[in-house]
Amino acid sequence: MKAAVLYNFNESFKIEDSQPRGVGVKVNVVATGICGRDIVIWKGGFRNLKTPIILGHEIVGYYNGKPVAVYPNIYCGKCEYCKNGKENLCDNAIIIGENQNYSGGYAEEVIVPESNLIPLPDEEFEKYAAALDPVATAIHATKLVELNDQSKVLVTGAGGGVGIHLIQYLKYLGVKEVYALTSKIDKVREFTEYTISDVKGYKFDVVFELVGANTINDSLRALNKEGTLVLIGNVEGEPITLSRPALSIMRQHKIVGSASYTKKEYEEAVKLIHENRIVAVYRQYNLEDINQAYMDLVNRKVFGRAVVKIR
Repeated sequence: MKAAVLYNFNESFKIEDSQPRGVGVKVNVVATGICGRDIVIWKGGFRNLKTPIILGHEIVGYYNGKPVAVYPNIYCGKCEYCKNGKENLCDNAIIIGENQNYSGGYAEEVIVPESNLIPLPDEEFEKYAAALDPVATAIHATKLVELNDQSKVLVTGAGGGVGIHLIQYLKYLGVKEVYALTSKIDKVREFTEYTISDVKGYKFDVVFELVGANTINDSLRALNKEGTLVLIGNVEGEPITLSRPALSIMRQHKIVGSASYTKKEYEEAVKLIHENRIVAVYRQYNLEDINQAYMDLVNRKVFGRAVVKIR
């Protein structure tokens, strides 16, 4: 099969023939989204990962001629978390494309457990590759806080793949004041009227922190007493340091980590995208152009998700 193989971190992928690795059934990949996590890995931010590796976990394609999505977390089904429907916290989890035994979706084929397959109701593969992971992330993250139509909410990194779909999901839930912190104000304004480039002078009940180290301290300063910050991403992979921990102590802040999503939430995301409750926002690249896609993402030239079309 043809695949984009990463031999060294922070260097270009090589397009070459390879063999899929894994245990299970074979999926013919049509499209794969590029996650912010993939960018951190490419930069060398996950020191336990070894090369060569085929990345990509936001996978859609065909299995036995039928359209499917691949739930990217290979879970054991036996630990206490799995037994309670929390596959995202599985003690023995393997993420597709981040393990030498399971190659990822920047390739024409993947091999995965059949239990990880989720049927798709149509063959508009690119929109699912773009939005499934972000929407499922949004579904999971919003369950960790109390929200209502009066909540004042901030989404940082709002022009990225997770951010622009999280804004839509918050609107779907009925949250009226969804503020977007972004450098892509003109484009994001189509999805929310509350677009800002700086949080000074604002106060929020909830902050969904997608950027991490670069914005988290400003986000905490803008968080109300008893407010909650949901930490979803840390895009640069740099250590996060709280510059004024006393501020969060005295305001009684909650900082909650949000760990991806469950299989049920991934299935819920399929339904929302199919019903056009959420509009997929993405730029499409061919597999041969994956290095350009990465450069565009690193240089923040992509609005929404970057999607790699495999076939």
